[in-house]
Amino acid sequence: MTLHTQDAYRMFTGRAADPASNAPAIPGGRRFAAVLKAIWYLSANDNPYADWILIRVYQSLSGIRSQMGRVIEAREAEFERLRRRGLALSVLASRSPVAVELGFRSPYGYATAEAIVEFDYHVRMVKTLVLKDRMSDEEGRAEIRAIGRGLRALFLEPIRWERNLLREEMLPLSRRDLLPGADEAARQRVRAAVALFGELPRKVFTGDEAPRHSQRRVTPTAAELRLMQQVSLGADAEPPPPSEGQLL
Repeated sequence: MTLHTQDAYRMFTGRAADPASNAPAIPGGRRFAAVLKAIWYLSANDNPYADWILIRVYQSLSGIRSQMGRVIEAREAEFERLRRRGLALSVLASRSPVAVELGFRSPYGYATAEAIVEFDYHVRMVKTLVLKDRMSDEEGRAEIRAIGRGLRALFLEPIRWERNLLREEMLPLSRRDLLPGADEAARQRVRAAVALFGELPRKVFTGDEAPRHSQRRVTPTAAELRLMQQVSLGADAEPPPPSEGQLL
């Protein structure tokens, strides 16, 4: 991956915490890709919450990329209008761009890299327009911030999910935990997941809505699918039986 701007490079690498100034760490695209890889692997356990966050994050990433695409198209049209009038502008490029080795082990890593490259191109176009007096300095900074803020917020979102889903007691979480007959440990996992992340959407649970990339290899039978359409997905999926002596 070749990057021309500091903005895009920092967006990819993030920032380490600084104890001296109490500045918190800011996760970048590289950390985001690593988190998604871990969750992608977790989807092999038939973990519906892993599927859910993969769906949510990819939809958000696609939305940001679509937003960038529309902005870039508008800027390219502006460059073309200027060219027709006789002023040909070239998009700024670094004399010594940084080549970043990737080597991701999940498709989500490469989706992230493509978003970073698009952000880099967006920044280059904005800086070109500022330099050529097509935008003010403040307008240029605002354009870059608008996309950058969305990417940084997205990079934060799955970290909490990964941290909790990879806890030892949550690792066995699977769709079976929400079905009748699940033991108390399974019900505890479901209660914890609902408390942490909310109630699972039915379409994600049944597999009608699936991540673009998943390690899940389970194919439910028709009878299992009917059951999955009926069970409660809340924390009270199946309350434990009353203790001895509790009832008359």
